[in-house]
Amino acid sequence: MVENLNELEKIVRKCNKCDLCRTRTNTVFGDGNPNAKVMFIGEGPGADEDKQGIPFVGKAGKLMNQAFLGIGIKRSEVYIANIVKCRPPNNRNPLKQESTACLDYLRNQVMIIKPKIIVLLGSVALKNILGEEYGITASRGKWIIKKDIKYMPTFHPAALLRDENKKIDFWRDLKKIKEEIEILKKSDI
Repeated sequence: MVENLNELEKIVRKCNKCDLCRTRTNTVFGDGNPNAKVMFIGEGPGADEDKQGIPFVGKAGKLMNQAFLGIGIKRSEVYIANIVKCRPPNNRNPLKQESTACLDYLRNQVMIIKPKIIVLLGSVALKNILGEEYGITASRGKWIIKKDIKYMPTFHPAALLRDENKKIDFWRDLKKIKEEIEILKKSDI
């Protein structure tokens, strides 16, 4: 295990464990507060993220930022990462071997950051973190506790761009997350 995020990011930049390294412009390691109590995990970078090397800066990221603003969550207070650190071609879901190649990096990020809450954005994040037996439709909005971490599966913001009906559930899930953040803040006093 690498002990700090900067060292881990240097390793990720040189990664060639899967074929995604051949088509990337930049690796997209993660962004946010390294001491965050809340971590958001998506599936993988898109075109905008690949260009900038920062997660959630495209249309889905802008939508997530608006939701954060509306609910009172500061992006600077959370940490955001993805299952894979390189963009899958045409923004397709990562293949199993691509996800598997990157998961140790993500596990290392979680061990360094030590979040109390992990928000799983979409089915790819949910299945890779909690297991194939979980489905996003059945699991979203429900707290799942494992190894002293509270997981909240919810829709990926990109899904909201395709189906506006999912925005209400996403908003409700963010409200639950915000409530839990407030409880964490009170317990830190």
